[in-house]
Amino acid sequence: MTHTVFYTATTLDGFIATPDHSLEWLLSRKSDADGPMGYNTFLPTIGAIAMGASTYQWLLDNSPAGEPWPYTVPTWIFTHRTFPARTDAVDVRFTHDPIPEVHERMSEAAGDKHIWIVGGGDLAGQFADHTLLDEIIVSIAPVTLGSGQPLLPRLLELKTTEVAHNGEFAAIRYEVLHP
Repeated sequence: MTHTVFYTATTLDGFIATPDHSLEWLLSRKSDADGPMGYNTFLPTIGAIAMGASTYQWLLDNSPAGEPWPYTVPTWIFTHRTFPARTDAVDVRFTHDPIPEVHERMSEAAGDKHIWIVGGGDLAGQFADHTLLDEIIVSIAPVTLGSGQPLLPRLLELKTTEVAHNGEFAAIRYEVLHP
């Protein structure tokens, strides 16, 4: 059965980006990609990606020219915006279909791997609204922003299953408790 995970980083005061979607606070921090709950350990477990339009736009705006798309698995961009068609051979699909319908397609594509919700606390919350979010892995940076894009703008009940130190971050794994 496919497991849906919101894998992200946040500031100590619970923001994943500044009000203007900057991630400068994150990019200046040190962590070990091979360490506890690190990116290099997490990425091979992923068979499909769910991404919000703001995260997708950030990747378009902030990737160096000529750098390839960073993911090799099918990626669904949840959006009502219109983006130019991709000219590379990556599997990026734009959708505004209901979350449960898309989750079913993503689960089929992921096979025995997991679905990763990349960026977008509200998108992760929409999956949670349909009891389709199973786990949250969050790395907490020692910085505060005071305002910005919230980590998860929903009331969720969670169970802590793992806590680790990775570079400058406190990494915590939570199981989402469904009502």
